[in-house]
Amino acid sequence: MKKAVSLIIFTCLALSLMAQNGIKVNYKGSRPTITDFVWAAFPALNYEDEDETGDRPWKALENAMKLHSKGLPLEKGETLTIDTKNGYILYEHSGDEDADYIFRLEACFWNESDGKHKLIAFNDMASYTEGKPCITELSDMRFFRYNNATKRMVGCDPPGFEIEYGGIYELPRVGKNIIYIKYHDDGTTERRVLKWNGKRFAF
Repeated sequence: MKKAVSLIIFTCLALSLMAQNGIKVNYKGSRPTITDFVWAAFPALNYEDEDETGDRPWKALENAMKLHSKGLPLEKGETLTIDTKNGYILYEHSGDEDADYIFRLEACFWNESDGKHKLIAFNDMASYTEGKPCITELSDMRFFRYNNATKRMVGCDPPGFEIEYGGIYELPRVGKNIIYIKYHDDGTTERRVLKWNGKRFAF
């Protein structure tokens, strides 16, 4: 419980800092890519608790991207998809051969209709174990809003919806909508589509 409370406090502090100053996004070329957004966000995504023992799922993606950038092979069971054209990144790590488990992290961004901002999402609510969602107290989907003029992004609430913790979220690699698969106690599932309208999402 102490660890969970500590992580919540550090999350609030990190979000407060981002709200005040934002995160500078460094990039080459005419515009930032999904890789630029992810590299910029890692310090906020990988916060540690006071004992430096916090579970930091995004550290796995950071390590994989470091290996990838150096042309080195990933760790056993890891795959990394960087789709720059579609603004999407997927990291997957499968469990042992006798365990039906897959750990997934996603990131993507959307251009907002005002032409001045981008919305970036970081999703760690996409993992499965034995065919069911694997959600922990640390699972979350975080959003940032990037200002093209200031070249900074700030943390923001999910635009247009509230995150539910009874299922899996899938960010779009193709298209613009987020898919939410809700798992019911009777074993049935319900597929919902959060439609992007250029500013926010709606069921």
